[in-house]
Amino acid sequence: MTKLNSICCILCFIINEVYAINSSDNCENSQKPHYTIRILSGNEQYTRQRNAFKYPLKVSITDSLSQPVSSFPVNFQFLKPSGEIKSEWSEQNTVLSDSLGTATMELPVPELAGDYEILVSCPDEVVCEPALFVLHIRKSNWVFIMLIGLSGGLALFLFGMSLMSEGMQNSAGNRMRGILGRLTQNRFVALGLGALVTMVIQSSSATNVMLVSFVNSKLLRFRQTIGVMMGAAIGTTITAQIIAFELTDYALLFVVFGLMINYVGHKQTTKEIGRALLGFGILFYGMHIMSESMHPLRTYDPFLQIIMQLQNPAAGIIIGALLTALIQSSSAFIGILIILSMQGLLTLNAAIPLIIGANVGTSITAVLASINGSREAKQVALAHTVFKIFGAAIFIFLIPLFVKFILFLSNELYTTGINQDIFIASPRQIANAHTIYNIVLCSLFIPFTHSYSRLINFIYPAKEVEEEPFKVKYLDNSLLKTPVLAMNTARLELVRMIKKVYFMTEEIIHPFLDKDAAVLDKIEYTEKEVNFLRDHLVDYLVKITQSSLASDFTQEAFMIMNAVREFEQIADINSHQLVEKARSWTHSPYQFSQQGKDELKLYHDHTLTIIIQALKVFEDFDLKAAKKLRLQYNQYRDEYFELERQHYDRLKENIESTISSSKTHLEIITLLRVISSHAMNTSRIIIAFKGPKKNNTKYDPGKSTN
Repeated sequence: MTKLNSICCILCFIINEVYAINSSDNCENSQKPHYTIRILSGNEQYTRQRNAFKYPLKVSITDSLSQPVSSFPVNFQFLKPSGEIKSEWSEQNTVLSDSLGTATMELPVPELAGDYEILVSCPDEVVCEPALFVLHIRKSNWVFIMLIGLSGGLALFLFGMSLMSEGMQNSAGNRMRGILGRLTQNRFVALGLGALVTMVIQSSSATNVMLVSFVNSKLLRFRQTIGVMMGAAIGTTITAQIIAFELTDYALLFVVFGLMINYVGHKQTTKEIGRALLGFGILFYGMHIMSESMHPLRTYDPFLQIIMQLQNPAAGIIIGALLTALIQSSSAFIGILIILSMQGLLTLNAAIPLIIGANVGTSITAVLASINGSREAKQVALAHTVFKIFGAAIFIFLIPLFVKFILFLSNELYTTGINQDIFIASPRQIANAHTIYNIVLCSLFIPFTHSYSRLINFIYPAKEVEEEPFKVKYLDNSLLKTPVLAMNTARLELVRMIKKVYFMTEEIIHPFLDKDAAVLDKIEYTEKEVNFLRDHLVDYLVKITQSSLASDFTQEAFMIMNAVREFEQIADINSHQLVEKARSWTHSPYQFSQQGKDELKLYHDHTLTIIIQALKVFEDFDLKAAKKLRLQYNQYRDEYFELERQHYDRLKENIESTISSSKTHLEIITLLRVISSHAMNTSRIIIAFKGPKKNNTKYDPGKSTN
């Protein structure tokens, strides 16, 4: 009990002593006068190396009653970066306040670039609230360095976007071709397909150029493109969402993985995925360079004044539209806005008009693509432009509400500190605004697509113009940048050529059977058109193979070239050899026997069947159809020998009509067999490239099976 009392006494003593010390300190501090230092001018200045600052550092000193204090010593101390500045900057400078209670310090001319902090405090024996100045010193050539960084970063950004788009497009391959083939009259299906295709190729401008090309080549009708066009507007916003993830710190990691996959991968699809990753990394590295280059603009008053002016909705929309039209990529322009937001240079009030303007400016690409197109192709460009302008006209009055809605969706609010109604935009807010704007706009338009197409047709009617002779229908040079689609149009043009050759072969038998030469001039005219298509197809395929193209598409180009050659030779047989014989036959007194006519009809029908089967092969590059064609030809060739034997049997019977027509009869079935062999040769190359490889046998395009 005695020990417990002793411990309690000791604790009480310690508590009393601590309380006494604290009380003493509080009394001492309460007896010291209290002063406040406020910044009057000179804060947040910027200048260049070896250039004097425009304003001196000026502060006011007031006492606890807010009265100015004269002859008061104030310490100006350079805090950062103390090890790199001149000696006179490193020293602590003490300045006395004047009769108005202000203390002024003239700054020396800076030698080194950087951001500097200057602490203004009172002597140690007084209590006061200090102040902190921040000064910015740029390099003497900072504008030139910034422009180099911006242009170089933008070049990498655009190159990375192009590389990523090309890699994703080529890796999609024939799947994208199949998707484009499913375009229907259903507006919602078209909307989804437009969004999906644009997500794959990462460019709404490219999608709209395709639509112009498809309508121009009559692959699509204008009214079918409305839903696809709206879907493309939604699909392109995915790029902005990806960019807003701010993956710049990992950009070089994507570059490394992309290069590794591209070089290590054996399949072409794998290599293209590697190229897409490489482009993805280059895109973000370009963003990093641009972001670092823009850092000095954070304190550059002229630039900040321009940014504040963009809060005017009309000015922001016009500038956004012009800049997007200049670089012809709304995704790239939205990426630049995201970079500005990363530096805290862009307010949400200014960003939204620029986003709306970017959506208007992207329509210029489709307009340029339609200049030399048909009236219906121009309707597509007009519909896209009116759609975007109408959206801007609606939203220009709703921007304040739109800003509040975007802020409502966001978890973070950044204010300028000057006006609580002005918010600094975050990357995610910009991406969300871009996506929501296009979704709302499409939702407003999609129920009225049919009415909208009629409106465009009323504004700019499509006149039906008779198709000129000797004109390609599907080939379009604007699609050469998209090899998958270009190859698809080449295949469609080949099918069109085969149909013309089929017409020639179908009609050539009538002069022999009916003694009527009326169709021969038309066959010769069609042969000239086939030659025209041959020349344009070969030139077009050569242009495709000169671009960056996957190896399987190069094989496809070779297969089409081979088919063009084979069917052009069929056209030559019809227009030269058979037409010449037909003219001579119609003027001769000879006739085929009834059995001879029946044999010619049968063999001619079987020849047409071979051509139809070859047509099916090239409509879908169908390996099964190619194998079926080869089997049919083997039966057809055996039939030829049987017909030849039957003809010689009739000759032995001394049938007069058979004897007089024998030479012509045999020449016709021989030329028909040659025609069928050329048609069958097109299946041989399909089997050689797409079928299983055996004994390392290579196809010889010069070899013919007759």
